[in-house]
Amino acid sequence: MAEAASRRTRRERGEAGDGSEPRKKKRKRGGRAAKEPEPTTIESKNLAGGDPGEEFDGSSRDPLEVLGSDLVTRVVEFLDARSVARLLVVSRGWHEIASSDRLWAPKCEELWVGKAHIPRLRTVRGASKLATYSMCIMDGKRTRISQEDLCDHVWEFRFKKTAPEYWLNLDPSWKGTGPPMRRYFHPNGSQTADPDDQVWGGHECTFSIITSYVGEGQIREHYVRINRWPRITVSRKDDWSWELSNQLYCYNSVPDAEKEGGTGPLFPVW
Repeated sequence: MAEAASRRTRRERGEAGDGSEPRKKKRKRGGRAAKEPEPTTIESKNLAGGDPGEEFDGSSRDPLEVLGSDLVTRVVEFLDARSVARLLVVSRGWHEIASSDRLWAPKCEELWVGKAHIPRLRTVRGASKLATYSMCIMDGKRTRISQEDLCDHVWEFRFKKTAPEYWLNLDPSWKGTGPPMRRYFHPNGSQTADPDDQVWGGHECTFSIITSYVGEGQIREHYVRINRWPRITVSRKDDWSWELSNQLYCYNSVPDAEKEGGTGPLFPVW
């Protein structure tokens, strides 16, 4: 009986019978036990009917498997071209979606908006829209001009301020009496102007494209020469138009994005 009384006394004091630390009493609020903690994510999943032995990882399942290809394709349509291109290397399933013509056809149209010239290479037969987009991006960065580029476009010609005053007085764009003069390059290597062009004067004119290299195919010089006049350097603008210029005058390609079949070489040299 003495031993039973001793155990009862220890229970009342909250002491453990094995010499361990006293057990803490649960805090009560309003006469009730404190609220149990909220279930963890794993517990929540188990309560919802998941496998009690399976850990929950929200990133373990591919969204393509969860949502399906049709819904994923609709979502991907809102992404920019760079983001879609990154999806190409995720998996075979993602590559199939991210390389589809359905996605890249409208992106090609978006790419061409506001461009002065649309490359002829977009008409390559059998090329996917993704390939067309990529080739157009590369062509837009090309600074090596070809004969096709020269001959496909109409060129506005005007003198620079550094030209002799006599020539400036003949230039309608400087006098404010009309638009810039125009020049035309032809496949036979000749160049012509409009009949009423006072600067032209009806003289014969030929052009050539000069490209010189250093080791391993690296371009050292690239320019256009007309007759024996000063060389004309070549540059490219953000809207894919061309500019040819020297210290006396400059040529600017006239925008012709609406030209059927596009312009420039079908297989350009980058």
